[in-house]
Amino acid sequence: MTGAEPQDFPFERTSPLHPCPHYARLREEAALTAVRMPSGDVGHLVTRYEDVRSVLSDPRFSRAATMADGAPRYGPAPQKFKTLLNMDDPEHSRVRRLVSREFTVRRVAGLRPRIQEYTDRLLDEMAATPGREIDLVKAVAFPLPVLMICELLGVPFEDREQFAEWSDAFMAITARSVEEILAAQRALYVYLSGLIVAKREKPGQDLLSALTQISDSDDGRLSEEELTFLGVSLLLAGHETTANAIGNSMLALLTHPEQLEILRKEPELMPGAVEELLRLFPPGDETLLRIALEDVEVGGSLVRAGEAVLPSLGSANRDERHFESSEVFDVRRQQVDHMTFGQGAHYCLGSGLARAELQIVIESLITRFPTLRLNAKLEEIPRHTGRLVHGVSRLPVAW
Repeated sequence: MTGAEPQDFPFERTSPLHPCPHYARLREEAALTAVRMPSGDVGHLVTRYEDVRSVLSDPRFSRAATMADGAPRYGPAPQKFKTLLNMDDPEHSRVRRLVSREFTVRRVAGLRPRIQEYTDRLLDEMAATPGREIDLVKAVAFPLPVLMICELLGVPFEDREQFAEWSDAFMAITARSVEEILAAQRALYVYLSGLIVAKREKPGQDLLSALTQISDSDDGRLSEEELTFLGVSLLLAGHETTANAIGNSMLALLTHPEQLEILRKEPELMPGAVEELLRLFPPGDETLLRIALEDVEVGGSLVRAGEAVLPSLGSANRDERHFESSEVFDVRRQQVDHMTFGQGAHYCLGSGLARAELQIVIESLITRFPTLRLNAKLEEIPRHTGRLVHGVSRLPVAW
């Protein structure tokens, strides 16, 4: 990689809601920007919408290649485990097709009453809080996705604090030591391995039981390693990203009262409003690193074989070339082709569940608590740092 001296990455945010202004400048300057990642390796940051979509849709940019010895990586700790996210075709399509047989639209639709039930239960507890003040992350944003992923996968809810701790370390880049991250990877693998054994002996109606039965069938072709890491990835993705999306979305609405009022008066706008919240306030700015398998041109610039590219979903979502008034938060916006769930073969498998949870919890909160307000200044709201996903770590509210 030649050219300008790589910029240190990730960029620091200037606000709990808004990304670093570097992204807007970089979108204007060039298709690719050389950045030095926390691992010390250098990669190409991709910031424009069309270029991000191109990279995510092009099989010449590989996820599997990131696991090769000596390959560039994002964080200091190696991420060498065979999850769905770390596979290329045809292996990726084979495993995803098997998962899709069970992770269906019908299964997710069938969970909506349970999402509402769990949400109502959490809001009952919230309403009973003395003083009418609470941390919305601790009270709602975190527990709801955990409850739902436990229900979906058949993970014992009483284990939630333990796997939440492993998950926090697993998703860390610089927030934890390399030793802590690797220990969490091992612990989650052992935990899911034991759970799969239990599902074989006593299957239930949950997704993990169904996947275990598929893997043991003649046409299943899921190895034990694939099945276990599939469970790990579903468990992590099923609560980490959604919990952060809920926190980010509620902070955005509480700091944009005119948009919140529109949504209260016109609840039929909720599905589109959730897409707009996901566009502007996603639970992560970048998607996972890719490695070029051959020389590829991106936006008129050359990425050479073996070099890393880091597509920025958050930057693509704010690209003025694709979204009119891209920095404006508008719950009436009709354009919903944001990049928050990715693009191409690795499009988020759980996007339907995440959308359902966000729609239900936001509508329930703003209906049940019409006087809900932020109980701190925006600049005082803390955020997670040094992790693959990000969001507010605490959201004080009152009503």
